[in-house]
Amino acid sequence: MEKIVRILLVCLALLLILNYGFVQIAEAGKRRIEISDDLDDVEDNEEDESWKEWGKKAATPEFDPPPDFTNMGFEQIQAEMAKRTFGPVVGFVKLRLGVQRTKDMVIEIAMKWTKVLRTGGIGVRFMAVDRSTVMFNMESGKQVTELREFVLSQEEAYEVKIDKQEFRRPGDPPLADVVDKLQAKQSKDDEDGDSNKKDLTKDEL
Repeated sequence: MEKIVRILLVCLALLLILNYGFVQIAEAGKRRIEISDDLDDVEDNEEDESWKEWGKKAATPEFDPPPDFTNMGFEQIQAEMAKRTFGPVVGFVKLRLGVQRTKDMVIEIAMKWTKVLRTGGIGVRFMAVDRSTVMFNMESGKQVTELREFVLSQEEAYEVKIDKQEFRRPGDPPLADVVDKLQAKQSKDDEDGDSNKKDLTKDEL
């Protein structure tokens, strides 16, 4: 009997201890944490740079003055001015004259150039105009120098015209001179009775 009483007393003591512990936990959950309104001595080191910059006026970009053109050649001046062109650019490429091309050949050249330059990150689109002319439309004039260098590196191209400026390989005569030579040759052929040759400078697509 004493054994049973001892067991009951031990169980009762355990229940009281457990109950007291639960009461303390419950009271701790109800307890409120109060923060003082006096925060003068509190230092917050968690602000990042973007938070510090928030609300400030954006700094205006510095004016980029044009370079000194006095010691530059004509082509260097053109290149410097091209770097400062930010809007879209439209121009034309004259293909080498005196070469017989079909409509599909010119379209293929335009597609090939477009794909190559877009792969290189230059946003430009070439379109066939006639059998000796390809037009291009460029999204950003900042890359016009790269475009010009690429086109003149292609064997099919003879001259690039951007706005009123014409670009050719060093040593190549103006396009008008080439046209005059071709027309003179064609006139001579016509006089000799060979009138089957077509004027390759004016073939429309």
